[in-house]
Amino acid sequence: MPVPDRRAGMEFLYMNVNKYFAWSNLLTVVLVAGLLFFGDLLLFVLLYITVLIVVSTRTLVSSAGKATKACMIVVYSMIMVVQITTAVNVIFPLDTPILFERFARRLFGTAILFLPLAISRYINAGKYSVFYLPSIQEAATLSFYELNAGLDTVTGTLSRLRQAGKSMSSKNLKAILDDLPRHDSFRYINNGSLTADYFAEASKSLSDLHIYIVISNTGSVASEILSVFTQRQYNHASLSFDRELRTIISYNGGERVYPPGLNHEMLAFFNKKPGASILIYGLECSLRQKVTILNKIEEINREGSAYNLMGLMFKYSHKPNIMFCSQFVYKMLCAAGLSYFAKADGNVRPTDLIELDYYKKLRFVREIKLN
Repeated sequence: MPVPDRRAGMEFLYMNVNKYFAWSNLLTVVLVAGLLFFGDLLLFVLLYITVLIVVSTRTLVSSAGKATKACMIVVYSMIMVVQITTAVNVIFPLDTPILFERFARRLFGTAILFLPLAISRYINAGKYSVFYLPSIQEAATLSFYELNAGLDTVTGTLSRLRQAGKSMSSKNLKAILDDLPRHDSFRYINNGSLTADYFAEASKSLSDLHIYIVISNTGSVASEILSVFTQRQYNHASLSFDRELRTIISYNGGERVYPPGLNHEMLAFFNKKPGASILIYGLECSLRQKVTILNKIEEINREGSAYNLMGLMFKYSHKPNIMFCSQFVYKMLCAAGLSYFAKADGNVRPTDLIELDYYKKLRFVREIKLN
């Protein structure tokens, strides 16, 4: 009797797994395209319910405990309620928005469709990938501290869910969607918002051989929604040439005064909720490095810019000067040879600029509480 070729069997399995993932990716692309161009309220609601069934089934057959399973199913159910509420009140309102706005609303509805799947994949891959039945001795030694830790996990999950519900309220989502027509992720729409006075002020600070990184907790609608995904309090990053922040700049929405893109910022920009605050860090640099950043900013101001709204989700920049705030700060540091960690610029979060300072290059300057 011939002995099975184990290597040939593994190669066959590998080829079939690759085919499965290729077809899965193709079907995902077709699904997303179909929703963006042809999706209606009924289809989105049915898909939200289908995703709930899928992730709930995956949770039930996982190796998690009963309390964790029940908690996660409740979380998924509440996410579905938020999704359907958003679809009814924000994505498909009674009015008929213009074509671009309708497309943008469907894009947002499609993005939140994958939220439960992403959570389920993270939990299953990170915590329950190894399954075994505990022995009688192990089951008998379950301590009070382990029970308390489990309760803390459930309580923490529910607390984060409540916070997410506040941040992802229909009012906030509507504010974001109403602002979408001002953005453009494919062409430069902000040209010359930094004036000659700004560059004159920045030039005065060249004798201070530091560049200042500012991380802020602004309380803006965008910041509150971003906090749901980043699980961070500080969700905006800026650069300043002086420690008094007279020259603070970043990529932002322009406060409905300037187009979204590279703009000068004022402290009033950050003061949008009780407890709003900013953290200022100094990074030592040479005169040449500081001038390099200033010249690069002059170049962006001259060529034009736009806020990389699409990049927050897809990590893609259509043009070099289309960025979001932390992407801008990191790229300026890289341009001057001042970067102190390695990461794709499209993946840099505002808090990465502080948390990934393993070599202690930054010096804390001060915190400013705005309320």
